[in-house]
Parts: sequence; C-alpha cells; structure tokens
Amino acid sequence: MLKLLLKHKKQILFFNLAVLTNTQAAMKRLSLRILILIFPAMLYSCSGPVKQENWTHFRGSDLRAIAAVEHVPVTWDEETNIAWKVPIHGRGWSSPVVYGDQVWVTTANREGTELSAVCVDFGSGRIIHDILVFSFDDAIRKHDINSFASPTPAIEEGFVYVHYGSMGTACINTADGSVVWTRTDLECNHIQGPGSSAFLYNDLLILHYEGVDVRFLVGLDKRTGETVWKTHRQEEPYEAIPWIGTKAYVTPLLVNVNGRDMIISNGSAIINAFDPGTGEEIWSIIRGAESTVAMPFEEDGIVYFETGFKVHEGRDRFSEMWAVDPDGRGDIAETNVLWKKRIPPMPLSTPVIIDGLIYTVDASRVMRCFDARTGDDVWEHRLRSQFNSSPVYAAGKIYFSSTRGETIVIEQGRELNIVAENKLDGEIWATPAFLRNSIILRTDSHLYRIAEI
Repeated sequence: MLKLLLKHKKQILFFNLAVLTNTQAAMKRLSLRILILIFPAMLYSCSGPVKQENWTHFRGSDLRAIAAVEHVPVTWDEETNIAWKVPIHGRGWSSPVVYGDQVWVTTANREGTELSAVCVDFGSGRIIHDILVFSFDDAIRKHDINSFASPTPAIEEGFVYVHYGSMGTACINTADGSVVWTRTDLECNHIQGPGSSAFLYNDLLILHYEGVDVRFLVGLDKRTGETVWKTHRQEEPYEAIPWIGTKAYVTPLLVNVNGRDMIISNGSAIINAFDPGTGEEIWSIIRGAESTVAMPFEEDGIVYFETGFKVHEGRDRFSEMWAVDPDGRGDIAETNVLWKKRIPPMPLSTPVIIDGLIYTVDASRVMRCFDARTGDDVWEHRLRSQFNSSPVYAAGKIYFSSTRGETIVIEQGRELNIVAENKLDGEIWATPAFLRNSIILRTDSHLYRIAEI
C-alpha cells in the first residue's frame, strides 16, 4: 500500500512514513531533530496511517482523488453490496468526509434558510448528530443545479469544519456536536450559490471566495475562527471579462514545490499560487476565462487546470486545459506554461491524474483520457448521462458517478475498458469517499456505505 502511495504521490519531497516504519534499525538511526523537521511533511503527504484510514477533504485527504485502498467493490445495486443506506434530509451536494467512526455531510432545506450538518456512524449507518448550524430569514440566490450545501467539510480528530460559502462557516466538536465557533462576516456575491470547499493546513482553515463583487482567499485560525491572513486577487484581470463571469467555485490545491508549500487557486480570470501560511502571492497567470468550477490537479511536479468558458469572436464557446510548471515567481505566463488545449466548455467535475494519464468527463457527456505530458487525446467515449461528480482512482480502477445514480468503473490505462456499470436510486452530485475497503456514496436523498457483503 505505501509503495502504491509513493508511486502515485511523487510530489512529496520529504521522507515517507514507510521509511520511518520500515525497520526498527532505521528508526534508531534517525535523530530526534530530523524527526521533528519531517513530521509535519508526513502529515501533509497523507502517507501516514491516520490519513489512509480517513477521508478528510473534498477528493480525499490530500485533495487528489487517489484512494489508498487495496480493494473496494466494483459492482453494486440497491440489493447488492450495500452495508447500509440512510436518508439525509434536505438537499446538498457536499461530499462525505470520514474520520474514525464518523461520516459527515452538510445539507440545507429547499428554501436555503436552514443549513445543517449530519454525522453518521461508519459501521452501522446510525445518525449520531443532526445539527442545525445556521438559520436565516432569507436565502441567497443560487443556480437551479446547485445546492445551498455544496462545499465539502474538512475534518480532523475532534473537529469538523462546515462551510456554506457566504452564508457561513462553523467549527463543530465531533464528540458532542456542539458548535465551537462560527463566522458569517466573510462574504461575496456567488450569484449561483456556493461551491468552493474548505481545507486544513497546519493550524489554518483555508477558504476561497470568488464572487462577482469581491475575490479573496482567507486563512482562519482553526481553533478560534479568527482571521490570520486574507489576500485579495488582482482586480485588473477581471475588468476584461463580463461581470457575470467574474466568479469561480473552485477548491484550491495544496502542492509542494522544491520544499515550499503552495496553494494553487484558479479563479475565473487568473490562476495564482499563494503561500498557505501567510497568503503571500507567489506567482500568477492571467488567462481571462469565466466562471471556473474544476479545481487544479497535479502529478510529478506539474500542475494542471481547466478554465471556465471563453468566447471566440462572440459565438464559439470553449474551455482550455493548461499544464504549468509551478516553480516560478511573478508573472509566469510566458515562461512556465508547458501546453494548453481547447476542450468543451464549462467542465464541472475535476479530472483525476494517475501515471501520466488524465481522466475526466466533460459537460458534453464525453469521457476522455489525455496524455499528461503532451495534452494529446488518448481515447474518448460518449455517455448517456451527465457526470458532475469528480472521478476517483481506487485499486487500479477509476470510478465515475452520474446525476442519474450511475457509477461507471473503468480500468486505468491507455485503452478504454469498462469493468462495470452500477445503478442506485436517485442522483449523484457528490464525490464518493473510498476507504477501509468501502465506498461512502451520497445521492440526492441518501448516504450509502458500499462494501462487499
């Protein structure tokens, strides 16, 4: 298992936990000073046993949608390989997060005036907590396909952090369900509702806000909720695109470049790298697209991202996929872009990259595989349904889930090989969690634990 992680997470520049635990003799040779220096990196790398056993953020503990599992089910339906199924009230597209024996999701009533967090027991499916976190007299505006509870929580031992965009953020004690702190003063005009998920970095909870009025990232003290840093994006790039397109719903990615941690955040008009500890801007690329949704992804030290849509000569709408070397400072548009290519407009799901191949489903209902080195097409396959949930790699296979409740499972590789097509009742908008030989999958009405029975 640890060898698999090493193979697929080459961005980690520090010792892997496997090195530390390989033999007792190796442990004795390491000085206490070295252990202290590399321990934070081990936590960040997600190669330690704690994060292998948990799924703490959107697209996994390291935000990369690569599951550290040896085996998970390939086939299921409503009668087969269902360990439990529990109804979740309201409506929410947030993805499940898992720590220990707790699974958390957020949800909202249809009117968007009541925002809740629900905790389910991993083993039994029993509801542990059902907490009304925020209530309002009036709801914000959102798009019909969005929900008021789309951002995914972040979780760690003892605390879960739930985020509803401009409507509020809260820290909840996972033991008793009490609310530790809340913030409702961080605001932007989402127009279409919230979408960016929270993530943890050391003692910070990092949030992304990009509306049609203001655009900023903020690092909060995770214990108190107080602002540690707040960084606004450059304004000038947004003046070149229509007002309605100056928004984004992305979740930033955390990467390590030559020993330095960076947040990669692709807004609608510009992509930036920031220092996660201070919020300092490291580099930027102005690309002038609109309404970005998919988050960045990374492999072998190269960062990839998809733009929102662009318009050519007033009528031809398209998006682009870019490959960027993140080792730079300042404006790196002319020096660090390795390739870019046109793709169908408005990708809503985030691709997964594994062993030099990029897998995704675009808004035109086509499953695609690209060569990460060149951007060349490897294969494509037309689908019947819309796939807005992000794909996940697990145990040599890639799982794609649709808004019709389907999950298509394919083999990883340069040839398309569909292994299984599964169907559950309802719609799937959330990205599943893969851990402990199980899949935690959320539909629009229920939460499932899928496991071989």
